[in-house]
Formats: sequence, structure tokens, C-alpha cells
Amino acid sequence: MSDSAGTLADQFFDAAIGLLSRVREQEKDRIDQAADLIARTVTAGGRIFVSGTGHSALPAQDLVYRAGGLAVVNLLGVPGATGVDGNPATLGSALEHVTGLAAAVLHNSPSRPGDLLVIISLSGRNVLPIEMARHARERGLTVLGVTAVGYAEHTTPRHPSGTFLKDNCDLVLDTGIPIGDATLTREDIGAPFAPASTVVTCALLQAVVAEAAGRIAATGMEPPLLRSANIDGGPEWNEQVFAERSDQILWRR
Repeated sequence: MSDSAGTLADQFFDAAIGLLSRVREQEKDRIDQAADLIARTVTAGGRIFVSGTGHSALPAQDLVYRAGGLAVVNLLGVPGATGVDGNPATLGSALEHVTGLAAAVLHNSPSRPGDLLVIISLSGRNVLPIEMARHARERGLTVLGVTAVGYAEHTTPRHPSGTFLKDNCDLVLDTGIPIGDATLTREDIGAPFAPASTVVTCALLQAVVAEAAGRIAATGMEPPLLRSANIDGGPEWNEQVFAERSDQILWRR
């Protein structure tokens, strides 16, 4: 690339900003719909769960126990597949292909009809997120999928149904991340690099939560938001939220 394109760091910032701008415009209506789902679940006393495997667990975890975030979001973890902290890290990728794992996780979870499950999967092609969505809906949960829809046009599904995550949800947010995640290439570097899925997916979901907080407040209810425990009064505020929402906050038990 020419020097006029700026440094590689500049190019990554430009790529990430471009993706954020596109998702802001293209997903506006679905952001509104997702915010409605969250607001209705919270005001009705339902639980919100979020699931992601591998690096898709990062935006999932970003929603849980977060200062400025909704206290009622609970991580639905899959042992060995939530993040890359297992040894070897490749085990998580292998578990995404295991049939029956999602059903076992849901069966042993505290989820109940009327709850909302957010499933994050960049490609949306693996068995685990697809089965998670299918079994969750069978259990009476509403499913919000967060995925790069373009994968369905350029890759083959790995689930026996021949479907992707996007085909098994009540609502889908499209991150618009390019196939393979990486945003940059250069002639003297063999592989594409500078992935942006975490940046974009985290921002997209925090935008949804922000919109949902406003809609909850519009009903006359105080949104169950957490404050930083590192500011004066923060722990006391949070204790009050815990007391008022104990049935919806499962990560503290």
C-alpha cells in the first residue's frame, strides 16, 4: 500500500470506523427491534442470557457485570468453549462441532420461557450456536442472533440442517464483518490481519443496551444499570440493584 494510506495502525482505525459507520446505518431498524426485546424482557421480569464461543465470547462477556451496563445480563457459558482460556485453546473450536452440547447446557441452565438469549457467532456456521438457538426457541426463549450474515453466501454450514445461525433466530443483527474477520492485507505479509469483529460487535451490542435503557426509563421504571465499584457510592448503588433484581441476576449467586 502507498504511504498516502497512512500507517497500518491508521488503516486499521479507518477500517474499523468504516465498519462501525456501516453497521450504524444498515442495522438501525434492527437495533431498535433488539432494544425493544431487551426492554420488554427486563420490564416483564424475565432473564437475559448471552452466549458466545471462542473470540465471540468477548462481546458476550462485555455485557455481563459491566459498569454502565444492565445488571440482568447473565453469561450462558459452555465449559471449554467460552473464550480461549482452555488448554489447548483449540479445544474450544473442536467443541463448536459437538452435537448435543448446546442442548445439555440449556437443559442444565436456569433459563425459562419468556427469557431472552443473545447468541453471538461471527460465522454462524458451526453446530453449537445453531443448536443453541434451535433448542432455546423450543424451550420458549426468544433468540437474538448477532452474526456476520455474509458468511452464509461464501461458506457452507456445518449443521446437518444446512442452516446458519441467522436462520434460527427471532431477530438477527448483522455485524457486516468481512469473511475471515481480518481487515488488512499487504503484499509482503502472507495472511490477512487486523481483525475487527470484537470492536464492532461490542459497539453494536452496547448501542442496543443504551437504546434499551432509554426505553425502560420511558415506562417509568429505573433501568437496572450498574455503576462502577471504583467510584464513591457505586457499591451501594449496585447493592440496591442486586436486592431489587435478585431473581434476574444469576451471575451473583
